[in-house]
Amino acid sequence: MTPWPRCAPRTQAALGLALCAVLAWPALRQALEASMWRHMVLQFPLLMLAGALLAAALPQRARAAVARCNAHGIAGLVFVAMVLAVLMVPRVLDLALRDPAIEAAKCAALLGAGAALRLSWRVAGLVVQGFFLGNMLPMTAVVGELYIDTPLRLCNAYLLDDQARLGQWLVGLAALLALGWLARVGWWMVRREGDALAVENA
Repeated sequence: MTPWPRCAPRTQAALGLALCAVLAWPALRQALEASMWRHMVLQFPLLMLAGALLAAALPQRARAAVARCNAHGIAGLVFVAMVLAVLMVPRVLDLALRDPAIEAAKCAALLGAGAALRLSWRVAGLVVQGFFLGNMLPMTAVVGELYIDTPLRLCNAYLLDDQARLGQWLVGLAALLALGWLARVGWWMVRREGDALAVENA
């Protein structure tokens, strides 16, 4: 089963463009970035979703070119990990709020990360997916604990309680994503065993 909407690539790309336009609306952007947890937990995934939808419009030739340098999805997932690691640095969040050029670079990087994740996830397979999540999710949880436990404001733009709330969100999301992926792996293994038994009994 595909995690993406069952609609034409052009429709998905149009939805991606519409989501980009909504997220670029100044009132919504300011509302999302006014809180540290909304900035990272809502705006980041929504921009990545927009990038994933836009990737549906890539022509076959472009997809083939990407596939040649993205064997087993490794290059794409490394790019996603690098983008998220950089954007978790508190100083980067502060700079994005003050400098329009860094804000634009942040949005472009997240759009690219969303597209890379879509183009890489399925071809990565369970082993590469597990390696990616095995690095990203513990890092996310550690950053979350740092935000919770530190007595200092790490972002000048946000208050200490907002920082702690973001930490709780990051720890919780890391745990939920890990459980969700493990449940999917378990379901896949049970299904594979069922298919093998069906073949033996046929």
